[in-house]
Amino acid sequence: MKLAYSTNAFKNFTLHQAFQIISKLGYSGVEILCDIPHAYPGLLMDKDIDEIKKSLGNLSLDISNLNAFTLFAIGDTFNPSWIDSNIARRKQRTNHTIECMRLAKKLGAKSISTEPGGPIVNSNSLLGKKELLKVFMSEIKQVLPFAEQEHICILVEPEPNLLIQNSKEFISFINNFDSDYLKLNFDIGHFYCVHEDPAELIITLSQYIGHFHIEDISGDRIHNHLILGEGSIDFSTIFESIKNIGYTGFVTVELYPYQNCPEDAGRKSMQYLKSLIK
Repeated sequence: MKLAYSTNAFKNFTLHQAFQIISKLGYSGVEILCDIPHAYPGLLMDKDIDEIKKSLGNLSLDISNLNAFTLFAIGDTFNPSWIDSNIARRKQRTNHTIECMRLAKKLGAKSISTEPGGPIVNSNSLLGKKELLKVFMSEIKQVLPFAEQEHICILVEPEPNLLIQNSKEFISFINNFDSDYLKLNFDIGHFYCVHEDPAELIITLSQYIGHFHIEDISGDRIHNHLILGEGSIDFSTIFESIKNIGYTGFVTVELYPYQNCPEDAGRKSMQYLKSLIK
């Protein structure tokens, strides 16, 4: 199993400082945040991209994924979303997604992850969930041809309290497409939060999985990312399922709540993972 660490835990550090710490902790991969303050495409020059590639090469780090989920550069965690009532705001999301794919192509990354539509509460209140899902699918269809052309996979990441929260909703969504470049970013903690068994789901959803996010969650199943080993998820069965489906890609540790101590959080998580992966 290849382990990576997301730079979204390192917003108090430069991207290159994050790379150095992640490498020092023993991770072989890094997920790059495509947002401020790290790699928001709208602010990157060619020389910045060259420096990212050079830094990764010097540290022998591979890119696990580009995280195109948040948009603090022009909004917040979720907005502008794919299902925003404002068409111009939806266009900002599709443009951002295409720019992230362009960046992925330049960096040699194979995938980008994105939100599962967005928060219903901030979308068009006149539309029901089925109609909002149609809006999301319509927007994805606008960017999917670019993904297929450039061979960059778009990974939709179900999350509690967003348009697509669970496996049933994801399958209902993905069955409307027939593309090798639209898949699932399987966030283990997210599925646990909505009272699903991640170990079982890995088998059920194996044909769709393009990448994994991993974090621990407390027994109350509230969506709050915890250091690995400090929650209640049984990771031994999960890792067994990952092994059984023959997955050979990265599993990325995502600990963005630990902005003040990302190195310590990453170290503890790595120690815990090493105790399970033998």
